Amino acid sequence: MVARICPSILSADFANFESEIATIGDSDLIHVDVMDNHFVPNLTFGLATVARLQQLSSRPLDVHLMIEDVDRWAIEYAKLGVFSVTFHAEATSKPAALAKEIKAAGSRAGMALKPATPLEDYEDVVAELDQLLIMTVEPGFGGQKLIESTLDKVLQARKLIDHASLDCWLQVDGGIDASTITRAAAAGADTFVAGNAVFGAADRNLQIRTLRSLAEQA
Repeated sequence: MVARICPSILSADFANFESEIATIGDSDLIHVDVMDNHFVPNLTFGLATVARLQQLSSRPLDVHLMIEDVDRWAIEYAKLGVFSVTFHAEATSKPAALAKEIKAAGSRAGMALKPATPLEDYEDVVAELDQLLIMTVEPGFGGQKLIESTLDKVLQARKLIDHASLDCWLQVDGGIDASTITRAAAAGADTFVAGNAVFGAADRNLQIRTLRSLAEQA
């Protein structure tokens, strides 16, 4: 398995994005959490900041929209040229159609599920996705502990993807660090969002390589 490590800039110094991005050059993608203080109880930044990050980053941007009006805004983020745009299934009534629109706008399409959202309700949508994100914490804040029961959903998603031979990355986000990444990888995840585990390290690139190695060995 090839493991992809995506440091979340939610854990970075917002006042020094350019220098912060320079410290994670070994990452596969940079995970960007967009929050509106409505869908989740936190507020980060919006379209203009992501556009600037797109200019600053040499690594592809993996944009995670935790916003209510995702049917309107997802396409605008895709038009920025970001690598991927992930919307929450709970924020749209037309997930399959939205995924197609994101891809038509030029980005890979991802869909995220909160811990309590059943995968069964969206099994028919997965075939339209480039990436399925299983939230392993409640979305909104970094630094949370991984909810162990969510790994059952990761395993379920891996079986679904493999059974249908889908070209869909399986991402996990929340509580991923050196002590949990092996369990997430063993459950079937291949793409890992890590915030504090990367940005809290003295040598961030070494930490990225360590996490990747742990996942691949699992």
